[in-house]
Amino acid sequence: MTQNTLTTSEKKIRLKELTKLILKYDEEYYQNDSPSVSDAEYDKLKQEALSLEKELSSSDDLFGYTPIITQKVGSQVKSKFKKIQHKIPMLSLENLFTDNDLKEFYKRQRKDLNLTPSDNLEIVAESKIDGLSFSARYEKGVFVSAATRGDGTIGEDITENLKTINTLPLFIKDAPEILEVRGEVYMSKKDFLQLNEEQKNNNEKIFANPRNAAAGSLRQLNPEITRKRKLSLIVYAWGEVKPQILWHTQTEFYKYAKNWGFPIQPFFEICKTYDELQNFYNKVAYERHSIPFDIDGIVYKINRLDYQEELGFIARAPKWAIAHKFPPEQALTIINEISLQVGRTGVITPVAELDPINVGGVLVSRATLHNQDYIREKDIRKNDTVIIQRAGDVIPQVVSVVIEKRPNNTIPFTMPTKCPICNSDLIKKNDEVALRCSNSNCPAQQKEYLKYFISREAFNIDGLGESGIELFFEKGWIKQPSDIFTFLQNHENDLKKLDGFGPKSIQNLKESIEKAKKIKLSKFIYSLGILGVGEATAILLANEFTSIQSLQNASFQDLTKIYGIGDKMAIDIVNFFKDGNKQNLIKELLKIIQIENPEKLEIDKENPFFEKTIVFTGSLETFSRKQAEDLIRKYGAHPSSSVSKKTDLIVAGANAGSKLKTAKDLGISIISEEEFKNLIDKLT
Repeated sequence: MTQNTLTTSEKKIRLKELTKLILKYDEEYYQNDSPSVSDAEYDKLKQEALSLEKELSSSDDLFGYTPIITQKVGSQVKSKFKKIQHKIPMLSLENLFTDNDLKEFYKRQRKDLNLTPSDNLEIVAESKIDGLSFSARYEKGVFVSAATRGDGTIGEDITENLKTINTLPLFIKDAPEILEVRGEVYMSKKDFLQLNEEQKNNNEKIFANPRNAAAGSLRQLNPEITRKRKLSLIVYAWGEVKPQILWHTQTEFYKYAKNWGFPIQPFFEICKTYDELQNFYNKVAYERHSIPFDIDGIVYKINRLDYQEELGFIARAPKWAIAHKFPPEQALTIINEISLQVGRTGVITPVAELDPINVGGVLVSRATLHNQDYIREKDIRKNDTVIIQRAGDVIPQVVSVVIEKRPNNTIPFTMPTKCPICNSDLIKKNDEVALRCSNSNCPAQQKEYLKYFISREAFNIDGLGESGIELFFEKGWIKQPSDIFTFLQNHENDLKKLDGFGPKSIQNLKESIEKAKKIKLSKFIYSLGILGVGEATAILLANEFTSIQSLQNASFQDLTKIYGIGDKMAIDIVNFFKDGNKQNLIKELLKIIQIENPEKLEIDKENPFFEKTIVFTGSLETFSRKQAEDLIRKYGAHPSSSVSKKTDLIVAGANAGSKLKTAKDLGISIISEEEFKNLIDKLT
């Protein structure tokens, strides 16, 4: 559904939803240095919100709603930091995304300045470094304070932290009495990869990208931590200057800044036409992967200061500057091998083993190939040259094969008939695309299940982690879930001999294991790994049966009475508890753990999924089929594998087939995976 088809009331509701979501993402990005969505997804939501705010404002239709997105810069500072008020606000930039947007920006500048065709207009085009903005204040040539952008008016005091960056001059000569310079703190790709290697070796937080690493390093309460990180900075603008500004153009400021000892923007050009702007953008975009630091676009600024003053500002951004964002970064590499992973439920997932390549500041050496259908559709083969993209700038995926670079002797990939780990037969269940290992005692399944068992949604055992499970499984100390609670009794002395396990870490592990012996019924049900039963369904079952014994004895009819649990899932649950191995698993665990009272699942009956029958078809990129089905159960919906007149909604992924055609014939509502994700985002 587009904005044009929404009523005014629906637009206001949508705007409030978008505002809530954007404020949440801003907090993640600016305060926590840990964004949960890609820049592209964030930009898309923000553009929609800005469009709605402008439309409703211009029609006097906001009715008491105060515009937030058009007024907003950054995010409020965290309470743990001291605050510094900016003498002159640190504004952000509007974004553009297409060549046509750039052409409109260029035309608008000339029109607003009343320039004739023969009048020159110089625009500085420069790379937009992806880091953390700062403002540094000098009084009589001495560095006195520094702050982050914050909300544009008040920033976080990072004075001592910024001092640790050796390219920041602490004294400058021949400067105005008061000078504020503004710029970006960043981390090079090389230093980022080195930092993550050190973090990994020390069992500390791994950063997702250089921007997060730079922001997290600069925003430390202990400057000594910042000092140990290799941070860099550039200066690109100014704030308060007294008694007067000495320069008349943007590029003239760069000359002053360079003479004062500040690092300045390394990639910039003065452009005089739209074609020159476009050429600079295309050139930098093409060379982006080889630049030693992350950039996420180009910034265009009117060069002359008198023109800047004439154009002025809108609420949160200058009218004389704008950012042209890049699409998600892609890179070329070669598939050296197609390997197979075995998941905890036996699903076999093909994985591309790649020539390591830096994509968006992250060294990528593997990418999922999902399943046989995905490989067949894209005709992916061993030794192919492929285009890799980090989906949402996070998850590596193969976008396409460069056919003209394919060697002559390649052959199409086919899935095996035997498990690569235990050599058992591979089977296909119902209408699933995936192949599964038929042996529930397969070592790979057992190991992956143990990782699942200790996850946050299940027993949540801090200090153990996936790497711990890998280690202890290979040593034979942990083979089944009950071993997790007892292995230290026999192997504590052995553990002390291993690197990384000192007295403190062993004590912490003991305490985590002891704490995990008390668990909610829903989490215990989830931890069992019943096929199709995710977090929300586990709460439904706990709420209905109140004890694990009652659930074990539940019949098919008992289960299908619960809204949200269909025939297929009911059969899987019944079969799970009939399995002798599963019965022994539960019996052994109940000797050790204590199950607490179940919690109630509160469902908002006004949500769009409530009591709807929903079918997912085609290949989903954002969710697995199980994740998507579990999500809608959380909102009181009923997932189904077949399309009928009782179906309320179809969510269609890539390559949707006969189910989609049937849905169209029956007149059933159909939405894309992206539209489904947007609906889910509104509810979270």
